[in-house]
Amino acid sequence: MPWIYAIVGLLVGIVAGIVIARLTTPQYKTQKSLQKDLDSAKFEIEQHRQELADHFAQAAEMLDTLGKDYTKLYQHMAKTSSELLPNLPEQDNPFVKKIAQHKENEAAGNADESFEQPPKDYALGATGLLKTEEKAIIHSSEVVNAKAS
Repeated sequence: MPWIYAIVGLLVGIVAGIVIARLTTPQYKTQKSLQKDLDSAKFEIEQHRQELADHFAQAAEMLDTLGKDYTKLYQHMAKTSSELLPNLPEQDNPFVKKIAQHKENEAAGNADESFEQPPKDYALGATGLLKTEEKAIIHSSEVVNAKAS
């Protein structure tokens, strides 16, 4: 029984010694202050990242608005140049190309665009039901065997 008391006393003494040593050493205090500085630096970096992401989102929105405004201005200038100067030769009018594109866009906007593009549910294109050409059919077992080889 006295051996048990000696072993327990030794373990308690070791634990108490480790705790006292950690609390009284200057390295522990510097390590703790460095950890606190590291945590605050990480927090500041995360704040800067968030501010930067917000800044870029706002800048992208502003640039989009600016681009749309410039497009409107250019279209207005193209339209009014042809209306105000109808006798101006085409080579002297800097907006001739834009006027032609604008008229084509208006004509295309009036047409039904649903027939120009296939529905978005096609994974690899049309199935070929309405065409004479046939699509190759790939079975899942062929793909698995090809990857295993």
